[in-house]
Amino acid sequence: RQPGVDYRTFELGSRPLLVEALSGMDVVFHLVSTTVPQTSNENPAFDVQSNLIESIFLLEQCVVKRVKKVVFISSGGTVYGKPNFLPVREDHQTEPECSYGITKLAIEKYLKLFNHLYGLQYVILRPSNSYGERQNPNGIQGAISVFLGKAARSEMIQVWGDGQTVRDYIYVSDLVRGIYQASILQTRSRVFNLGSGRGCSLNEIIDKVRVVTNRNIRVSHSEARPFDIAQIYLDISRAGEELDWRPQNSLDEGIRRTWDFVQKVSSTQESGAV
Repeated sequence: RQPGVDYRTFELGSRPLLVEALSGMDVVFHLVSTTVPQTSNENPAFDVQSNLIESIFLLEQCVVKRVKKVVFISSGGTVYGKPNFLPVREDHQTEPECSYGITKLAIEKYLKLFNHLYGLQYVILRPSNSYGERQNPNGIQGAISVFLGKAARSEMIQVWGDGQTVRDYIYVSDLVRGIYQASILQTRSRVFNLGSGRGCSLNEIIDKVRVVTNRNIRVSHSEARPFDIAQIYLDISRAGEELDWRPQNSLDEGIRRTWDFVQKVSSTQESGAV
């Protein structure tokens, strides 16, 4: 925890606490999601209720509280669907193939509506796959952190499909800097991709993990999931032009820093200090 920060922890659906937290706020950063792409399709109704409905309530309260700007973190990996061209620009068609992406896109549409109806200012950021320190290495979301966590525990890495799936990866400090730029600048555009601008397959990620960790990585392959797009990576030129933003951390350096964090977490857990 950082000194001088007022931390309040509650569910997005805890409406009285949310209303109280919005008092006196100039900018709202909306990063909440109760689902990930894999889990969203298992219960779409829960995805809509807990994310879309509660996000609409949030926007309503932003109007009431006279919030000056909402920065919404959408998804650069799911809202577009199967790419017609690469890298994917912000004006690409949006045909999500999972409930997670549909819900993110719906929130984007409601932001536009609230701007039209009430003048609520907003920016939408569509990041690629983020990774870095403090991402849960024991979870199911975030290939790089999960793979490093498996390496630290000498466990087998599970890959859906043949490992040729291509994604775009963005290091957490680069993502945070992009979010900050979007919050302070007035821009012509409302929607921005944030990523590395290049694709990397899961097999290539595993090779990089082997090099960084200097460990024998065992891999098992399972049947590909129907909602996984074969390859997608983002065109980030608009963010460069209007947000004065470009990623500063290479994938190799970002993986090395994340590995340092995972090792610290693993050693702490082994010592029984958590």
